Formats: sequence, C-alpha cells, structure tokens
Amino acid sequence: MLKLRLNIERCKGCGFCIFSCPKEAIKSSEQLNKEGYNFVEVDNEKCIKCGICYSVCPDNVFELY
Repeated sequence: MLKLRLNIERCKGCGFCIFSCPKEAIKSSEQLNKEGYNFVEVDNEKCIKCGICYSVCPDNVFELY
C-alpha cells in the first residue's frame, strides 16, 4: 500500500493540491513553516493515495512510497 509523506518546509501554500484533491483530504494549516508559509496538512482518513497532489505540486512537497 502506498504511503504519503510531506516535506512541509518546501510548501509555499499555493493551494494547487487543496483544489485538486478529489476527497478534500488536504487543507491549509494554521501554522507556518520556517519560510513563513502556511503549509498543508493531509487527513489520512480521507486520503486515498491517488497521487494527484504529488502531480500538481510545483514544490515537491509530497512523496509517495
């Protein structure tokens, strides 16, 4: 089974993954990363590991393994 890992320090909060997620499993965090951006969080209960977030992310935040 695929697992999803996030590198929140790469996230710039663009929202491409949020708008692309078919299960609405991704949301913007209230916290900031080291660069001062609101990074994204994934609800693993909703996530189906489809890889769309991985495909649309310009900053390589998502890793599927």
